[in-house]
Amino acid sequence: MKALIVYSSRDGQTQKIAGRIAQNLAPQQLCDVIEISQTATLDWAQYDRVLIGASIRYGHFHPALMKFVTQHLGELQQRVSGFFSVNLTARKADKCTPETNAYTRKFLAQSPWQPDCCAVFAGALRYPRYRWFDRVMIQLIMRMTGGETDTSKEVEYTDWQKVALFAQDFVQLPGKSL
Repeated sequence: MKALIVYSSRDGQTQKIAGRIAQNLAPQQLCDVIEISQTATLDWAQYDRVLIGASIRYGHFHPALMKFVTQHLGELQQRVSGFFSVNLTARKADKCTPETNAYTRKFLAQSPWQPDCCAVFAGALRYPRYRWFDRVMIQLIMRMTGGETDTSKEVEYTDWQKVALFAQDFVQLPGKSL
């Protein structure tokens, strides 16, 4: 059996984290990494565990996340499952766990799905790649929260060791009977 990693990424960092998790799972666990909008024809029978990763933009997950969860709730509940969120708020030590990250807490409180494991990772700040509006808005948010405001910079806040440890925790979760 394989693991399925589904992700929703706006600027590519969540996709990068999903790919790194897949690398960390190998060779113990074969897996497919699929963008959430490409999941319409999933063959659930080939997967015994599912990991979902999603990014935050302006305080919200992409609506496709909750749609996927509600549409596939039965499949998710039958399998070992995990969730990780990616956001710039998690760059702060007091906001980088599922218990202390407001976005993750809110999602888990509203979701009918309760994953077996959960993590929060800091994302990346990619000012030069943003459209003008996003660059200005994100700069304003970073100014208000004490973050980087130099729009010529790109800063990757992701703790790759934390990502690797989460992947190990996920692969070691005991399986469920399908």
